Amino acid sequence: MTVLKAKERNDLTGHQTKQIRNEGFVPGVLYGKKIESKPVSVESVAFLKTLREVGQNGLFDLQLESGKKHHVMVQEIQVDALKNHYTHIDFFEVDMKVERDANVPVHLEGDAPGASEGGIVNHLLYEITVHCLPADIPESITVDISELNVGDTLSIAEIRSSVSVEIVNEDEEAVVTVQPPTVTEDPDETEEDNTTALGVEATEEREDDNKDRPGRVE
Repeated sequence: MTVLKAKERNDLTGHQTKQIRNEGFVPGVLYGKKIESKPVSVESVAFLKTLREVGQNGLFDLQLESGKKHHVMVQEIQVDALKNHYTHIDFFEVDMKVERDANVPVHLEGDAPGASEGGIVNHLLYEITVHCLPADIPESITVDISELNVGDTLSIAEIRSSVSVEIVNEDEEAVVTVQPPTVTEDPDETEEDNTTALGVEATEEREDDNKDRPGRVE
């Protein structure tokens, strides 16, 4: 199993936390149902490498300086959007024998025939919640859209049997749909229609004026 080394943090002041980040580490916390919370820090580059290796819901060993290893998964990551780097990580120690919920990303596969007909593929559900043992949590769920025509929708009910673990979402939740193409008015045609309408109104007004002139015999 992949191993990520971590250091325990004793000084939790803001100054020390800032220094940790400046040294290329990310502060975090290790916690679980059977252990007390421990403030830790991990090397930023090593964490990114681990995340790429095991995936969003992957399991790995977090090894403390004492040598003790904890089977963990990343529960939450906080990111500085402006500086584009991690600011805090929650490591959750998992019980390999207890089922749990996890959010799994959805990836679309294939080309929808409806798209070539002008339809718009609308990806509605980007994550699906599953319930299973930690070791069985899939890295992602792939949804095939190669048979979707304009107006078609794939719901949870239609993909449930293709996923090897229990899906928590309701059957009627839509995952992806192909919407009909949007019809836009041609500005030139609209202008022409408006001009014609104005011409008709002007003609009708002139006819009304002629009727109202004195001495006119119908």
